[in-house]
Amino acid sequence: MNDLNCPFLLGALVSLSLLAGEGRADAKIDSTRVTANENAHLSDSTAMLLSAVVVTAKSPEDHIMKIDLNRVPLNTTQDLLRKVPGLFIAQHAGGGKAEQIFLRGFDNDHGTDISISADGMPVNIVSHAHGQGYSDLHFLIPETVENISFGKGSYYAEKGDFNTSGYVDFHTYGRLKNNMVRLERGSFNTLRAVGLFNLVNTERSNAYLAAEYNFTDGPFVVKQNLNRLNLFGKVSSKISEQDSISVTGSTFSSNWNGSGQIPVRAIPDIGRFGSVDTTEGGHTSRTNLILNWNHRLNDKSSCQSTFYYAKYDFGLFSDFTFYLVHPDAGDEIRQTDNRDIYGTNFRYRHQIDFANSTLQLTAGTGFRYDNIHELGLSYVTQRETLNERLAWGTASETNLNAFASASWLVGRWNLNPGLRFDWFNFGYYDKLIPQKGQQGAQAARVSPKLNVFYNVNPAMQLFVKSGLGFHSNDVRAVVAQNGKEILPWSVGADLGTIWQPAPGFIFIPTLWYSFLQNEYIWNGDSYGTSAIGSTRRVGVDLTFRYQPLHWLYLDSDVNLARPRLTGEERGNDYVDLAPTMTSTGGIAFTFNNGFTANLRYRYMHDRPATQDKSIIANGYFVNDLIMSYQKKAMVLSFQIQNLFDTRWNEAMFAATTRLRGEPAGGYDQLTFTPGTPFFWKAGVAFKF
Repeated sequence: MNDLNCPFLLGALVSLSLLAGEGRADAKIDSTRVTANENAHLSDSTAMLLSAVVVTAKSPEDHIMKIDLNRVPLNTTQDLLRKVPGLFIAQHAGGGKAEQIFLRGFDNDHGTDISISADGMPVNIVSHAHGQGYSDLHFLIPETVENISFGKGSYYAEKGDFNTSGYVDFHTYGRLKNNMVRLERGSFNTLRAVGLFNLVNTERSNAYLAAEYNFTDGPFVVKQNLNRLNLFGKVSSKISEQDSISVTGSTFSSNWNGSGQIPVRAIPDIGRFGSVDTTEGGHTSRTNLILNWNHRLNDKSSCQSTFYYAKYDFGLFSDFTFYLVHPDAGDEIRQTDNRDIYGTNFRYRHQIDFANSTLQLTAGTGFRYDNIHELGLSYVTQRETLNERLAWGTASETNLNAFASASWLVGRWNLNPGLRFDWFNFGYYDKLIPQKGQQGAQAARVSPKLNVFYNVNPAMQLFVKSGLGFHSNDVRAVVAQNGKEILPWSVGADLGTIWQPAPGFIFIPTLWYSFLQNEYIWNGDSYGTSAIGSTRRVGVDLTFRYQPLHWLYLDSDVNLARPRLTGEERGNDYVDLAPTMTSTGGIAFTFNNGFTANLRYRYMHDRPATQDKSIIANGYFVNDLIMSYQKKAMVLSFQIQNLFDTRWNEAMFAATTRLRGEPAGGYDQLTFTPGTPFFWKAGVAFKF
């Protein structure tokens, strides 16, 4: 049976189960924190239940996310992003590169229109050598992630740059309950080892270390030789009745050989898992230091301060056109990025209680400074020979921001207005044209927000969300355009409901709209700007969660979007690679004997790869199976990715390419990175 002829085989099963019966779970929930994976060393045995979700709470989605994390285990950084309902990812170029992210009809590239942070530190890298907002999460060890908070749209005053399609925040554990060691082995010479170790564990203080090593050759003809080493440490202490601090440090280093993208016409000669340029790949490292200080002024007021520093180094070898520009030497490019990032955020919260209402006020300021020591793009041959420098310079970028928001709870209403101000200063020194000296520009953006919630009854909440957002542009684009189009704005709105029609059944339908002033993006691969004009997106998000029994959990997210250019004729108004329909979900079984099983699916519909839809990026439907068994201190795990060995393409682009010996001018064709074939991985973990 062709998977794409029945892409919702599993989805239909989930949906039918969602509609069948109104059984109530037979266990109760306590106030224990929930883990981000199945490891009992980080959680109590109490299961999270959908029947305990308070629909009329301020953030019921956060509770639902905690249940998702508890019911479906994490194992990779890709799993971390996939937890966000409606968020889709694609990996290419050997596994060491940041994932390509899709959300709400946006091809976010590696982070251009989605804001990502970890423990209060921004992950997005501004004016990155490869792409604006580049977000590499590989420094996170999945077992250390306790919770994920997220929001779709640009409706949150505390969120600034890149918050267009939404935001995702990752939060790591403050303390571990147990130590743990895990070893895993899998297809394609895959190896993973993880360790988490308590150093101090008292009532007032805690310290722990974590380490992770990953290696794989991958399914490609040219072995990926992906090596990644992660180290993580966190110290938390309650230094007084009013004050607590935490210091988090992490570092990771990774290098790999790239799989690259190949044009469809090359398949007969090199196969789906072959490479046109066998020398693609890269290396990257990031070291982070984060200090969080929480101070309680009184029962009504508190403040939080975050200070962070990151040291970042990046080198990537890619080849997208092969012999189009340089018929003899080839078109391989090298992108380099080396920088230090400094920043701080301050938040103040105050609550005022009136006779019949409550007003919660939040205000804050922020500062970020990127000192970019090298920003380069060059044509090279086999990583070694420098053929031509397209760009080479140093840069600096500063962001100062302030925001204020209020949450007024009166009766069944919650009114949430907000206002944000951002100021940017850009500076660039072009080493190829030193006579120009230091060039720069400044810009500011004001972003108002307004959200309204209404609790119809204990089982239903209605909401309207609205606001302006933006993403900054690359410093090189700012200079090239003489300071124009530095901060293209977006405006959007959501209309939806969170509804619990029966105990243990949650349904969240949302109708949304988004308008972007100009999809003006710096292309780090060709050293040029892409300004396709204004775009409009409308869509529907459907989220289902159903737990008919305490051991059975079903989830499904269906996301529809219609992305269009506003200034083009019909038929020539498609947005390249913007997703139009995605769906993820699955069925999870958790039994009292320690056995768990999760059958997952993900579906991406066909989408235009070009503005006129002349080239199509083909959709796919892929299933994964994850199982584990826990006996006292030991946990056995087994997973299969691409359970039915579906032939699918993960990353796809329309590109003009020229293979060796072909006529000048090349061919316009779909290029792709094949998706992982049938892949198994088994592991054993011990807690102590």
